[in-house]
Amino acid sequence: MLAPAIADCKVYTGSQFHHHGGGLRVKNNRIGSLLIGACMFGLLGLAQTPEEGGGPTKPVPKGPAPRMADGKPDFAGVWSPDRNFIYDIADALKPGESLPLQPWALELTKKRLSNDDPEANCLPTGVPRMAPYPWRIVQTPKVDFFLFEGNIHSYRQIFMDGRSHSKDPNPTWYGESIGKWEGDTLVIDTIGFNDRFWFDFAGHPHTTQLHTVERYRRPDLGHLEWEVTIDDRGAYTKPFTVYGHATLQSDTDLMEYICQENNKDVGHILGKDPRNRESKQGKQ
Repeated sequence: MLAPAIADCKVYTGSQFHHHGGGLRVKNNRIGSLLIGACMFGLLGLAQTPEEGGGPTKPVPKGPAPRMADGKPDFAGVWSPDRNFIYDIADALKPGESLPLQPWALELTKKRLSNDDPEANCLPTGVPRMAPYPWRIVQTPKVDFFLFEGNIHSYRQIFMDGRSHSKDPNPTWYGESIGKWEGDTLVIDTIGFNDRFWFDFAGHPHTTQLHTVERYRRPDLGHLEWEVTIDDRGAYTKPFTVYGHATLQSDTDLMEYICQENNKDVGHILGKDPRNRESKQGKQ
């Protein structure tokens, strides 16, 4: 029998894992010897951030956070997110907190298998799931953009022109996002989601009532911090907040990654994350 890490390596395709710390990335055209080598040392390391290990990476850039001409923080660059949003969104809660799932949402989460994950089938990840692939932030006076390397090279647009939300926005994967500044914090308010994406590999659901408020801060040159308050009274009993961070990848650009070209064995993607999540999923 294969060791767990090696077994994981056999069943996860390139659409599920690559190293996102500026070093090794497992893609379809590199999956041979690189993937075998990663298996021998334990694939789970690939889900780690540069500061947590997982492969040879350059040091995180140091220095003060840059600013734009108007004095606001400049978030531009390629960012490598942490792993808190990959397996289980409950991992990104504060210690001791649990997800306030409604009973139907808890049961649905238990029944879902990862090969049904829309992300595993080359569909957008939605919000707040931004890992494990790198992404780039582009800021302009009227619109900010999040450009994603993974899946279908999708993007989010955040309107910064002072507009209000539409009265009845068309439901989409990334919703309708309105941004504003609160001091040095970029605040993104999003509604108008469809109900098709999962929050994580574990299969935590949401409904079209989902409303998110994201807060992004850049404390220094090499780090980005964010928190996302999730309010979905259709699936959860109360709002909750998850936390994450990313590191600047100054030595790399986004790679061309066509998920559809690498989506050849989705039926054998590993099932549920084997970790025990009962303590993190509140039985409401």
